[in-house]
Amino acid sequence: MLSSAAIGKSEHLDVAKQTTSRHPKGLYQLFFTEMWERLAFYTMLNVLLLYATDFERGGLGLTSAEGNQIYGLYLAFVYFTPFPGGMLADRYLGYRRAVAIGAVFMSAGLFMMSVPGQTYFIVGLISLIIGNGFFKPSISVMVGNLYEPGDPKRDAGFSIFYMGINIGAFVSSFLATYVRNDPELGWLWTFRIAAIGLLVALVLLAFSWKTLEKADRKPELGKDDAGFGTVVGKILLPALAAGVAGAYLAANYLPASIPVRPPVAGFLVGMIPVIWFFVRMGTTASPKEKPGLLALLPIYVAGGTFFMILHLNGSAMTQWARDATDREISVLPASLEQEALPSYYGNAGEDVPRPHPRSLLVVEDAAAARMYGQQRLDEKSVAAIAAVADDIRIVEVAEESKEPWAKRATKVYPDGVVTVDEETDSHGAKIIKVNIPDGAKPSRRIAFVRTVEDKDIGVYVIDDDARKAIYETYRERYGHPPKLLPPGEYLAVGNPELYQSFNALFVVAFTPLIVMFFGWMAHRKRGVTTARKLFYGLVMTSLSMLVLAAAGAMSDGGAVKVSGLWLVGFYAVVTIGELFLSPMGLSLVTKLTPKRLVGLAMGGWFMATAFGNNLSGFFGGIQGLLSPVSFFLLLAGLAGLSALFIYVLLPRLEAALKQYGA
Repeated sequence: MLSSAAIGKSEHLDVAKQTTSRHPKGLYQLFFTEMWERLAFYTMLNVLLLYATDFERGGLGLTSAEGNQIYGLYLAFVYFTPFPGGMLADRYLGYRRAVAIGAVFMSAGLFMMSVPGQTYFIVGLISLIIGNGFFKPSISVMVGNLYEPGDPKRDAGFSIFYMGINIGAFVSSFLATYVRNDPELGWLWTFRIAAIGLLVALVLLAFSWKTLEKADRKPELGKDDAGFGTVVGKILLPALAAGVAGAYLAANYLPASIPVRPPVAGFLVGMIPVIWFFVRMGTTASPKEKPGLLALLPIYVAGGTFFMILHLNGSAMTQWARDATDREISVLPASLEQEALPSYYGNAGEDVPRPHPRSLLVVEDAAAARMYGQQRLDEKSVAAIAAVADDIRIVEVAEESKEPWAKRATKVYPDGVVTVDEETDSHGAKIIKVNIPDGAKPSRRIAFVRTVEDKDIGVYVIDDDARKAIYETYRERYGHPPKLLPPGEYLAVGNPELYQSFNALFVVAFTPLIVMFFGWMAHRKRGVTTARKLFYGLVMTSLSMLVLAAAGAMSDGGAVKVSGLWLVGFYAVVTIGELFLSPMGLSLVTKLTPKRLVGLAMGGWFMATAFGNNLSGFFGGIQGLLSPVSFFLLLAGLAGLSALFIYVLLPRLEAALKQYGA
């Protein structure tokens, strides 16, 4: 989350003194504007994969591969669009207008995502991607423009600004959890609340419009700047053409056994012309500029690898938190806990009580159970489910109902509205997809109610495979029946997205410690070079994966849940890697690039990040195909290879930095 060269430079400054000095008017307006935007962004991102793949609480019910594909492509394009968006702001719009346009697009996208239906969901994400391309680069430039060249308070100003990012990111996990746990709000209100956060940012920008005039500039094209047409012709159009061709070839010729979906393949192939452009930019440069521009290539590799690992937080790490982590956390308030529904118990520990069998209604038709979990029943399936047991009755539930069975309520649509598709994946597993037309309205809400010991409870509908996972797997593993919860009750557990907050928390906690450490090393005349910090960042990134490989070994191949402290450890180690690598990467880009090409070179950094983000989604999608140990060791190996690559090139990187006096 922290990605500013300003943080890295601040190790040589008395930050505390500067932070208390007077900063230009407009800094705190930008701070709060960015804080609200990041709060909205991460509120949505924290639950994006969970909502897409959920089949127990009314989510979209997509497969893990599909959900991770969406997650990876979304994050990839979020980091891709600031390149053209920033150029449009420079040349045509100005920064204030670009930020305002971006906020409008993003809030509209979030409101679209809050409308039931997969098409609205996808169109909303596209609107978010476009808006981010305008908003993100422009607001960062505005912070820098508040300060005169050489102003020593500039670095501290960026530190304050980036604190807003991490405050927003930290709070977002708790906000997303609180909203989606509320039975009267739920998934869709999570997106609406995020949209409201963006509207607050937009209002703050409007009230600060005059104050921020100094931070803006008249749109213009410098004589040494690359023209937008040049960028489109040499980078964007070739990338688009290659991407379309890659997606077509993958869809028609890639064997089903290879788990690379066409959109992912298209994006990866589309990056080939981009990579070739930046390679050619270095190899064809003048002898004076060539060493610096060629040195950018390993820096891009390092950045792409790091963000591939970091942004697993919303894909593989969230899946690990959901499926393999013991989430019974006694210190959490009730508003941050959710019921552990049937899928939680298959690999829960021996001492974890299971739901009472009377709390569940087992049906033979797996499609009916899936329809119930996604809250997409039709009248025919309602009748079929109710007929399974003589003691079940159907009760209509009003939206405002406070009856104990209301939380088991599910939406019912007229017959003919809901469709069910059953497919088989490349591994022979059955996939059930429950679909409704975009904008379809349910005719009513109902609960299946059973009376147990003079108490009415709402039962949860599952299929026989789920029943076996809860009870029979336990007996086979431990040799005795499990303890049972009272009828109608489920464990209270923390939401999986809460663990994502640790990255932002550790950024805030560790930044001053890392700054002091590097300052101490410099004082002892054993300063760590910028290039070597990049290497150490990748080493820490690889170590973070080894932490989870150890957790995978403790999980017995995913058969047993492990402590959430393993995830906390991962976030602690990878955040140290982030603070070593991310600001240093940006710093190196600015140091090694001729001033006339800094915009292009920075675009290369963000495109490398986009490449890594797409791989985050890809690896999240194949997580279930490997054992936990193999999966995390694979990622540790990839990060380790990148670290070795940088280590081998350290002499060249440091020589290039020395040549340019950086």
